[in-house]
Amino acid sequence: MLIVRPAGPADLAHLLELAILSGPGFTSLPEDADVLTERLELSQKSFLGQVPWEEAWYTLMLEDSDTGDIDGIGSVKATVGLKRPFFSFRLVNNIVQSPSLGVKLNHQTLVLVNECAGWSEVGSLFLKADRRRGGAGRLLAQSRYMLIGAQPEMFADNVLAELRGVFTPDGACPFWDHVAHKFFPMDFDDADRMTGSTDKQFILDLAPRHPIYVELLPEPARAVIGKVHPQGIPAMALLESEGFRINGLVDIFDAGPTVSCGRDNIRTVRDARALKVELGEDIQAELPALVSTDSIANFRAVRVKVDIHGDSVTIPADAARALRVKTGDIVRVKV
Repeated sequence: MLIVRPAGPADLAHLLELAILSGPGFTSLPEDADVLTERLELSQKSFLGQVPWEEAWYTLMLEDSDTGDIDGIGSVKATVGLKRPFFSFRLVNNIVQSPSLGVKLNHQTLVLVNECAGWSEVGSLFLKADRRRGGAGRLLAQSRYMLIGAQPEMFADNVLAELRGVFTPDGACPFWDHVAHKFFPMDFDDADRMTGSTDKQFILDLAPRHPIYVELLPEPARAVIGKVHPQGIPAMALLESEGFRINGLVDIFDAGPTVSCGRDNIRTVRDARALKVELGEDIQAELPALVSTDSIANFRAVRVKVDIHGDSVTIPADAARALRVKTGDIVRVKV
């Protein structure tokens, strides 16, 4: 059975493996053991309620209970942009016209902004290649929303997600090479690492202060603005199915798009029901449901067939063991 559970310091080797497999541009998974150790320590403290709610960063692992293998990761940040700026480029349309010439033009510009301060963020969604089928990705992605729905007051009213931008097969990033690198004279990997491990002061120091006219950029850069890395297309589809929409913001390094949704409008947050557990093995449902615990501290999630009757839900004993719940406990269920 696949289980989504909290990550902690003991998961360092697994997280480092996933970081290496994720490849370039995955800012939240740097190939840096020290940074990942700090992240796992913060995750453990977050689940235990040992940090202020707005500083919490919950990291989730997808574990195969039969083999013990760790096959994926997802995360939720309670807030972004409060202690460290959360920079993006906003793609702005500037309409100009000359009635005397009969000319009307739309000049698009990229403007540096910090608009999402105080929002929550879902991110770090990554699975090993052999798990990208059979519903594992959906389980991991939706588990983040079940976590939010368990205690929504611990998260912001608005939730965003950043998607990785386009990279060529040889690892080059067109937007970085033609645009961002002009302002940040370093390797992409170094900028990527510093984004996740510093206070981002270097961005404030070096980022462009004035709008960048898109028409003046080389075609390879223009072509990838707001586009998703091929590996991120399934993640984009999952986000859209939950109600997330493109909001006109793109990443300042790779130009990948940002999507957002109101917390209470996220489909899984909105539709999951709190039900009382009953145990049984003769489950008649045709399709499995997403089932999670109803608190952050003890969060776990699985996908399993259930029977819902009134305010109760019958689940198999192995699912109850995976969730660490018993008869009479409350779980959240999304059919």
